[in-house]
Amino acid sequence: MTAIRIYEPALCCDTGVCGVDVDQSLVEVTATVRSLQELGADIQRHNLATDPLAFTTDETVRAFMHVVGSTGLPLTVVDGVTVATGAYPSKSQLLAFAGLAAAAPTDRPQLGLTEKSAGGCCGGATGCC
Repeated sequence: MTAIRIYEPALCCDTGVCGVDVDQSLVEVTATVRSLQELGADIQRHNLATDPLAFTTDETVRAFMHVVGSTGLPLTVVDGVTVATGAYPSKSQLLAFAGLAAAAPTDRPQLGLTEKSAGGCCGGATGCC
């Protein structure tokens, strides 16, 4: 199975709906990742603030961070190959990377925001938003 990994800059919450300004790209990637996971795709997101170890254990990511740094994030890696930097791939691109382009349901909205997390800045004790 294809492994898709998205390495993101330090974010206080991955949904994009915390704080005053909503980051539409985060809302869309959150919905897309959840949708792909429901379809059985091997896709994960790694946040520099909450999962820094993921940035050091993958050679591709470690080399990218050494050369470009966090200003080049997000970084998307598919089976060890860099496929996108500086922006999130679209839903259609992620579906294609996962080999699920034909399997995507198109007749229902994919909001991906079903419940508030008990942890993190939007629902936890950090109070960063």
